[in-house]
Formats: sequence, C-alpha cells, structure tokens
Amino acid sequence: MRDVTFLVHDHDDALRFFVDALGLTVRQDETFPDGWRRVVVGPPDGGTGLVLALAGDGAPVGRQAGGDVAFFLETDDFAGQHARMTEHGVRFREEPRHEPYGTVAVFEDLYGGPWDLIEPPAR
Repeated sequence: MRDVTFLVHDHDDALRFFVDALGLTVRQDETFPDGWRRVVVGPPDGGTGLVLALAGDGAPVGRQAGGDVAFFLETDDFAGQHARMTEHGVRFREEPRHEPYGTVAVFEDLYGGPWDLIEPPAR
C-alpha cells in the first residue's frame, strides 16, 4: 500500500501537526492551476503516506474509524517520539504501557481521532 487518505479541515493546520508534532515529512505539496491542492506526508524512511484531503460537509473528520484506532505510528525510539509529541501539545489518552506486541500509548490527532504510538519489541 502506498498512500491512504486522511480527512482534514485545513491543509496548513494538518501539516503543522503531522510534520512538527509527529515528525513526518512532506512528500508532496502542490497546488494545481484549478486551485486544487495535493498534500502528502509520510515517515522519513518511507512507508505508507497520508494524502491530506479536505473534508466536505458532514465528513467523519476525527471519526474515520468510528472511534476506534485506525492509524498506527511506529517508532524505534518510543521515549523520544513520545517526548517530541508531548512538547508539541499532542494529547495522550493514557500513559505508555508495555504489551507483548510492544510499548504503546493511544494519542489523539488534531481532530481527536485515536492513534497508537507503538514501538515493537526488539527482534
């Protein structure tokens, strides 16, 4: 899978969140002659990107998975990533916990949607 669509209300607000707070990189930010803007962010080392798509009226922004976790931000430095996100005001719903599948904590995106921050166990 190359990219998935992530609904946003404002491209610039979303870029600040995903780039500054989460540490993703901008893969594309292009405005076409008709005014349509395509914005894609993703992990610096590759992997699945997010196409930041402007939501229409009534779109489920922040509820794209009906309140369940739909997105997972994987890291190899949980403590460092957690600190970065906290410094940028990202709200965590819980303290980090250790599970058989790794260290994990649920955080909220800029619209209140839940995500997992996860560092898988060393292999």
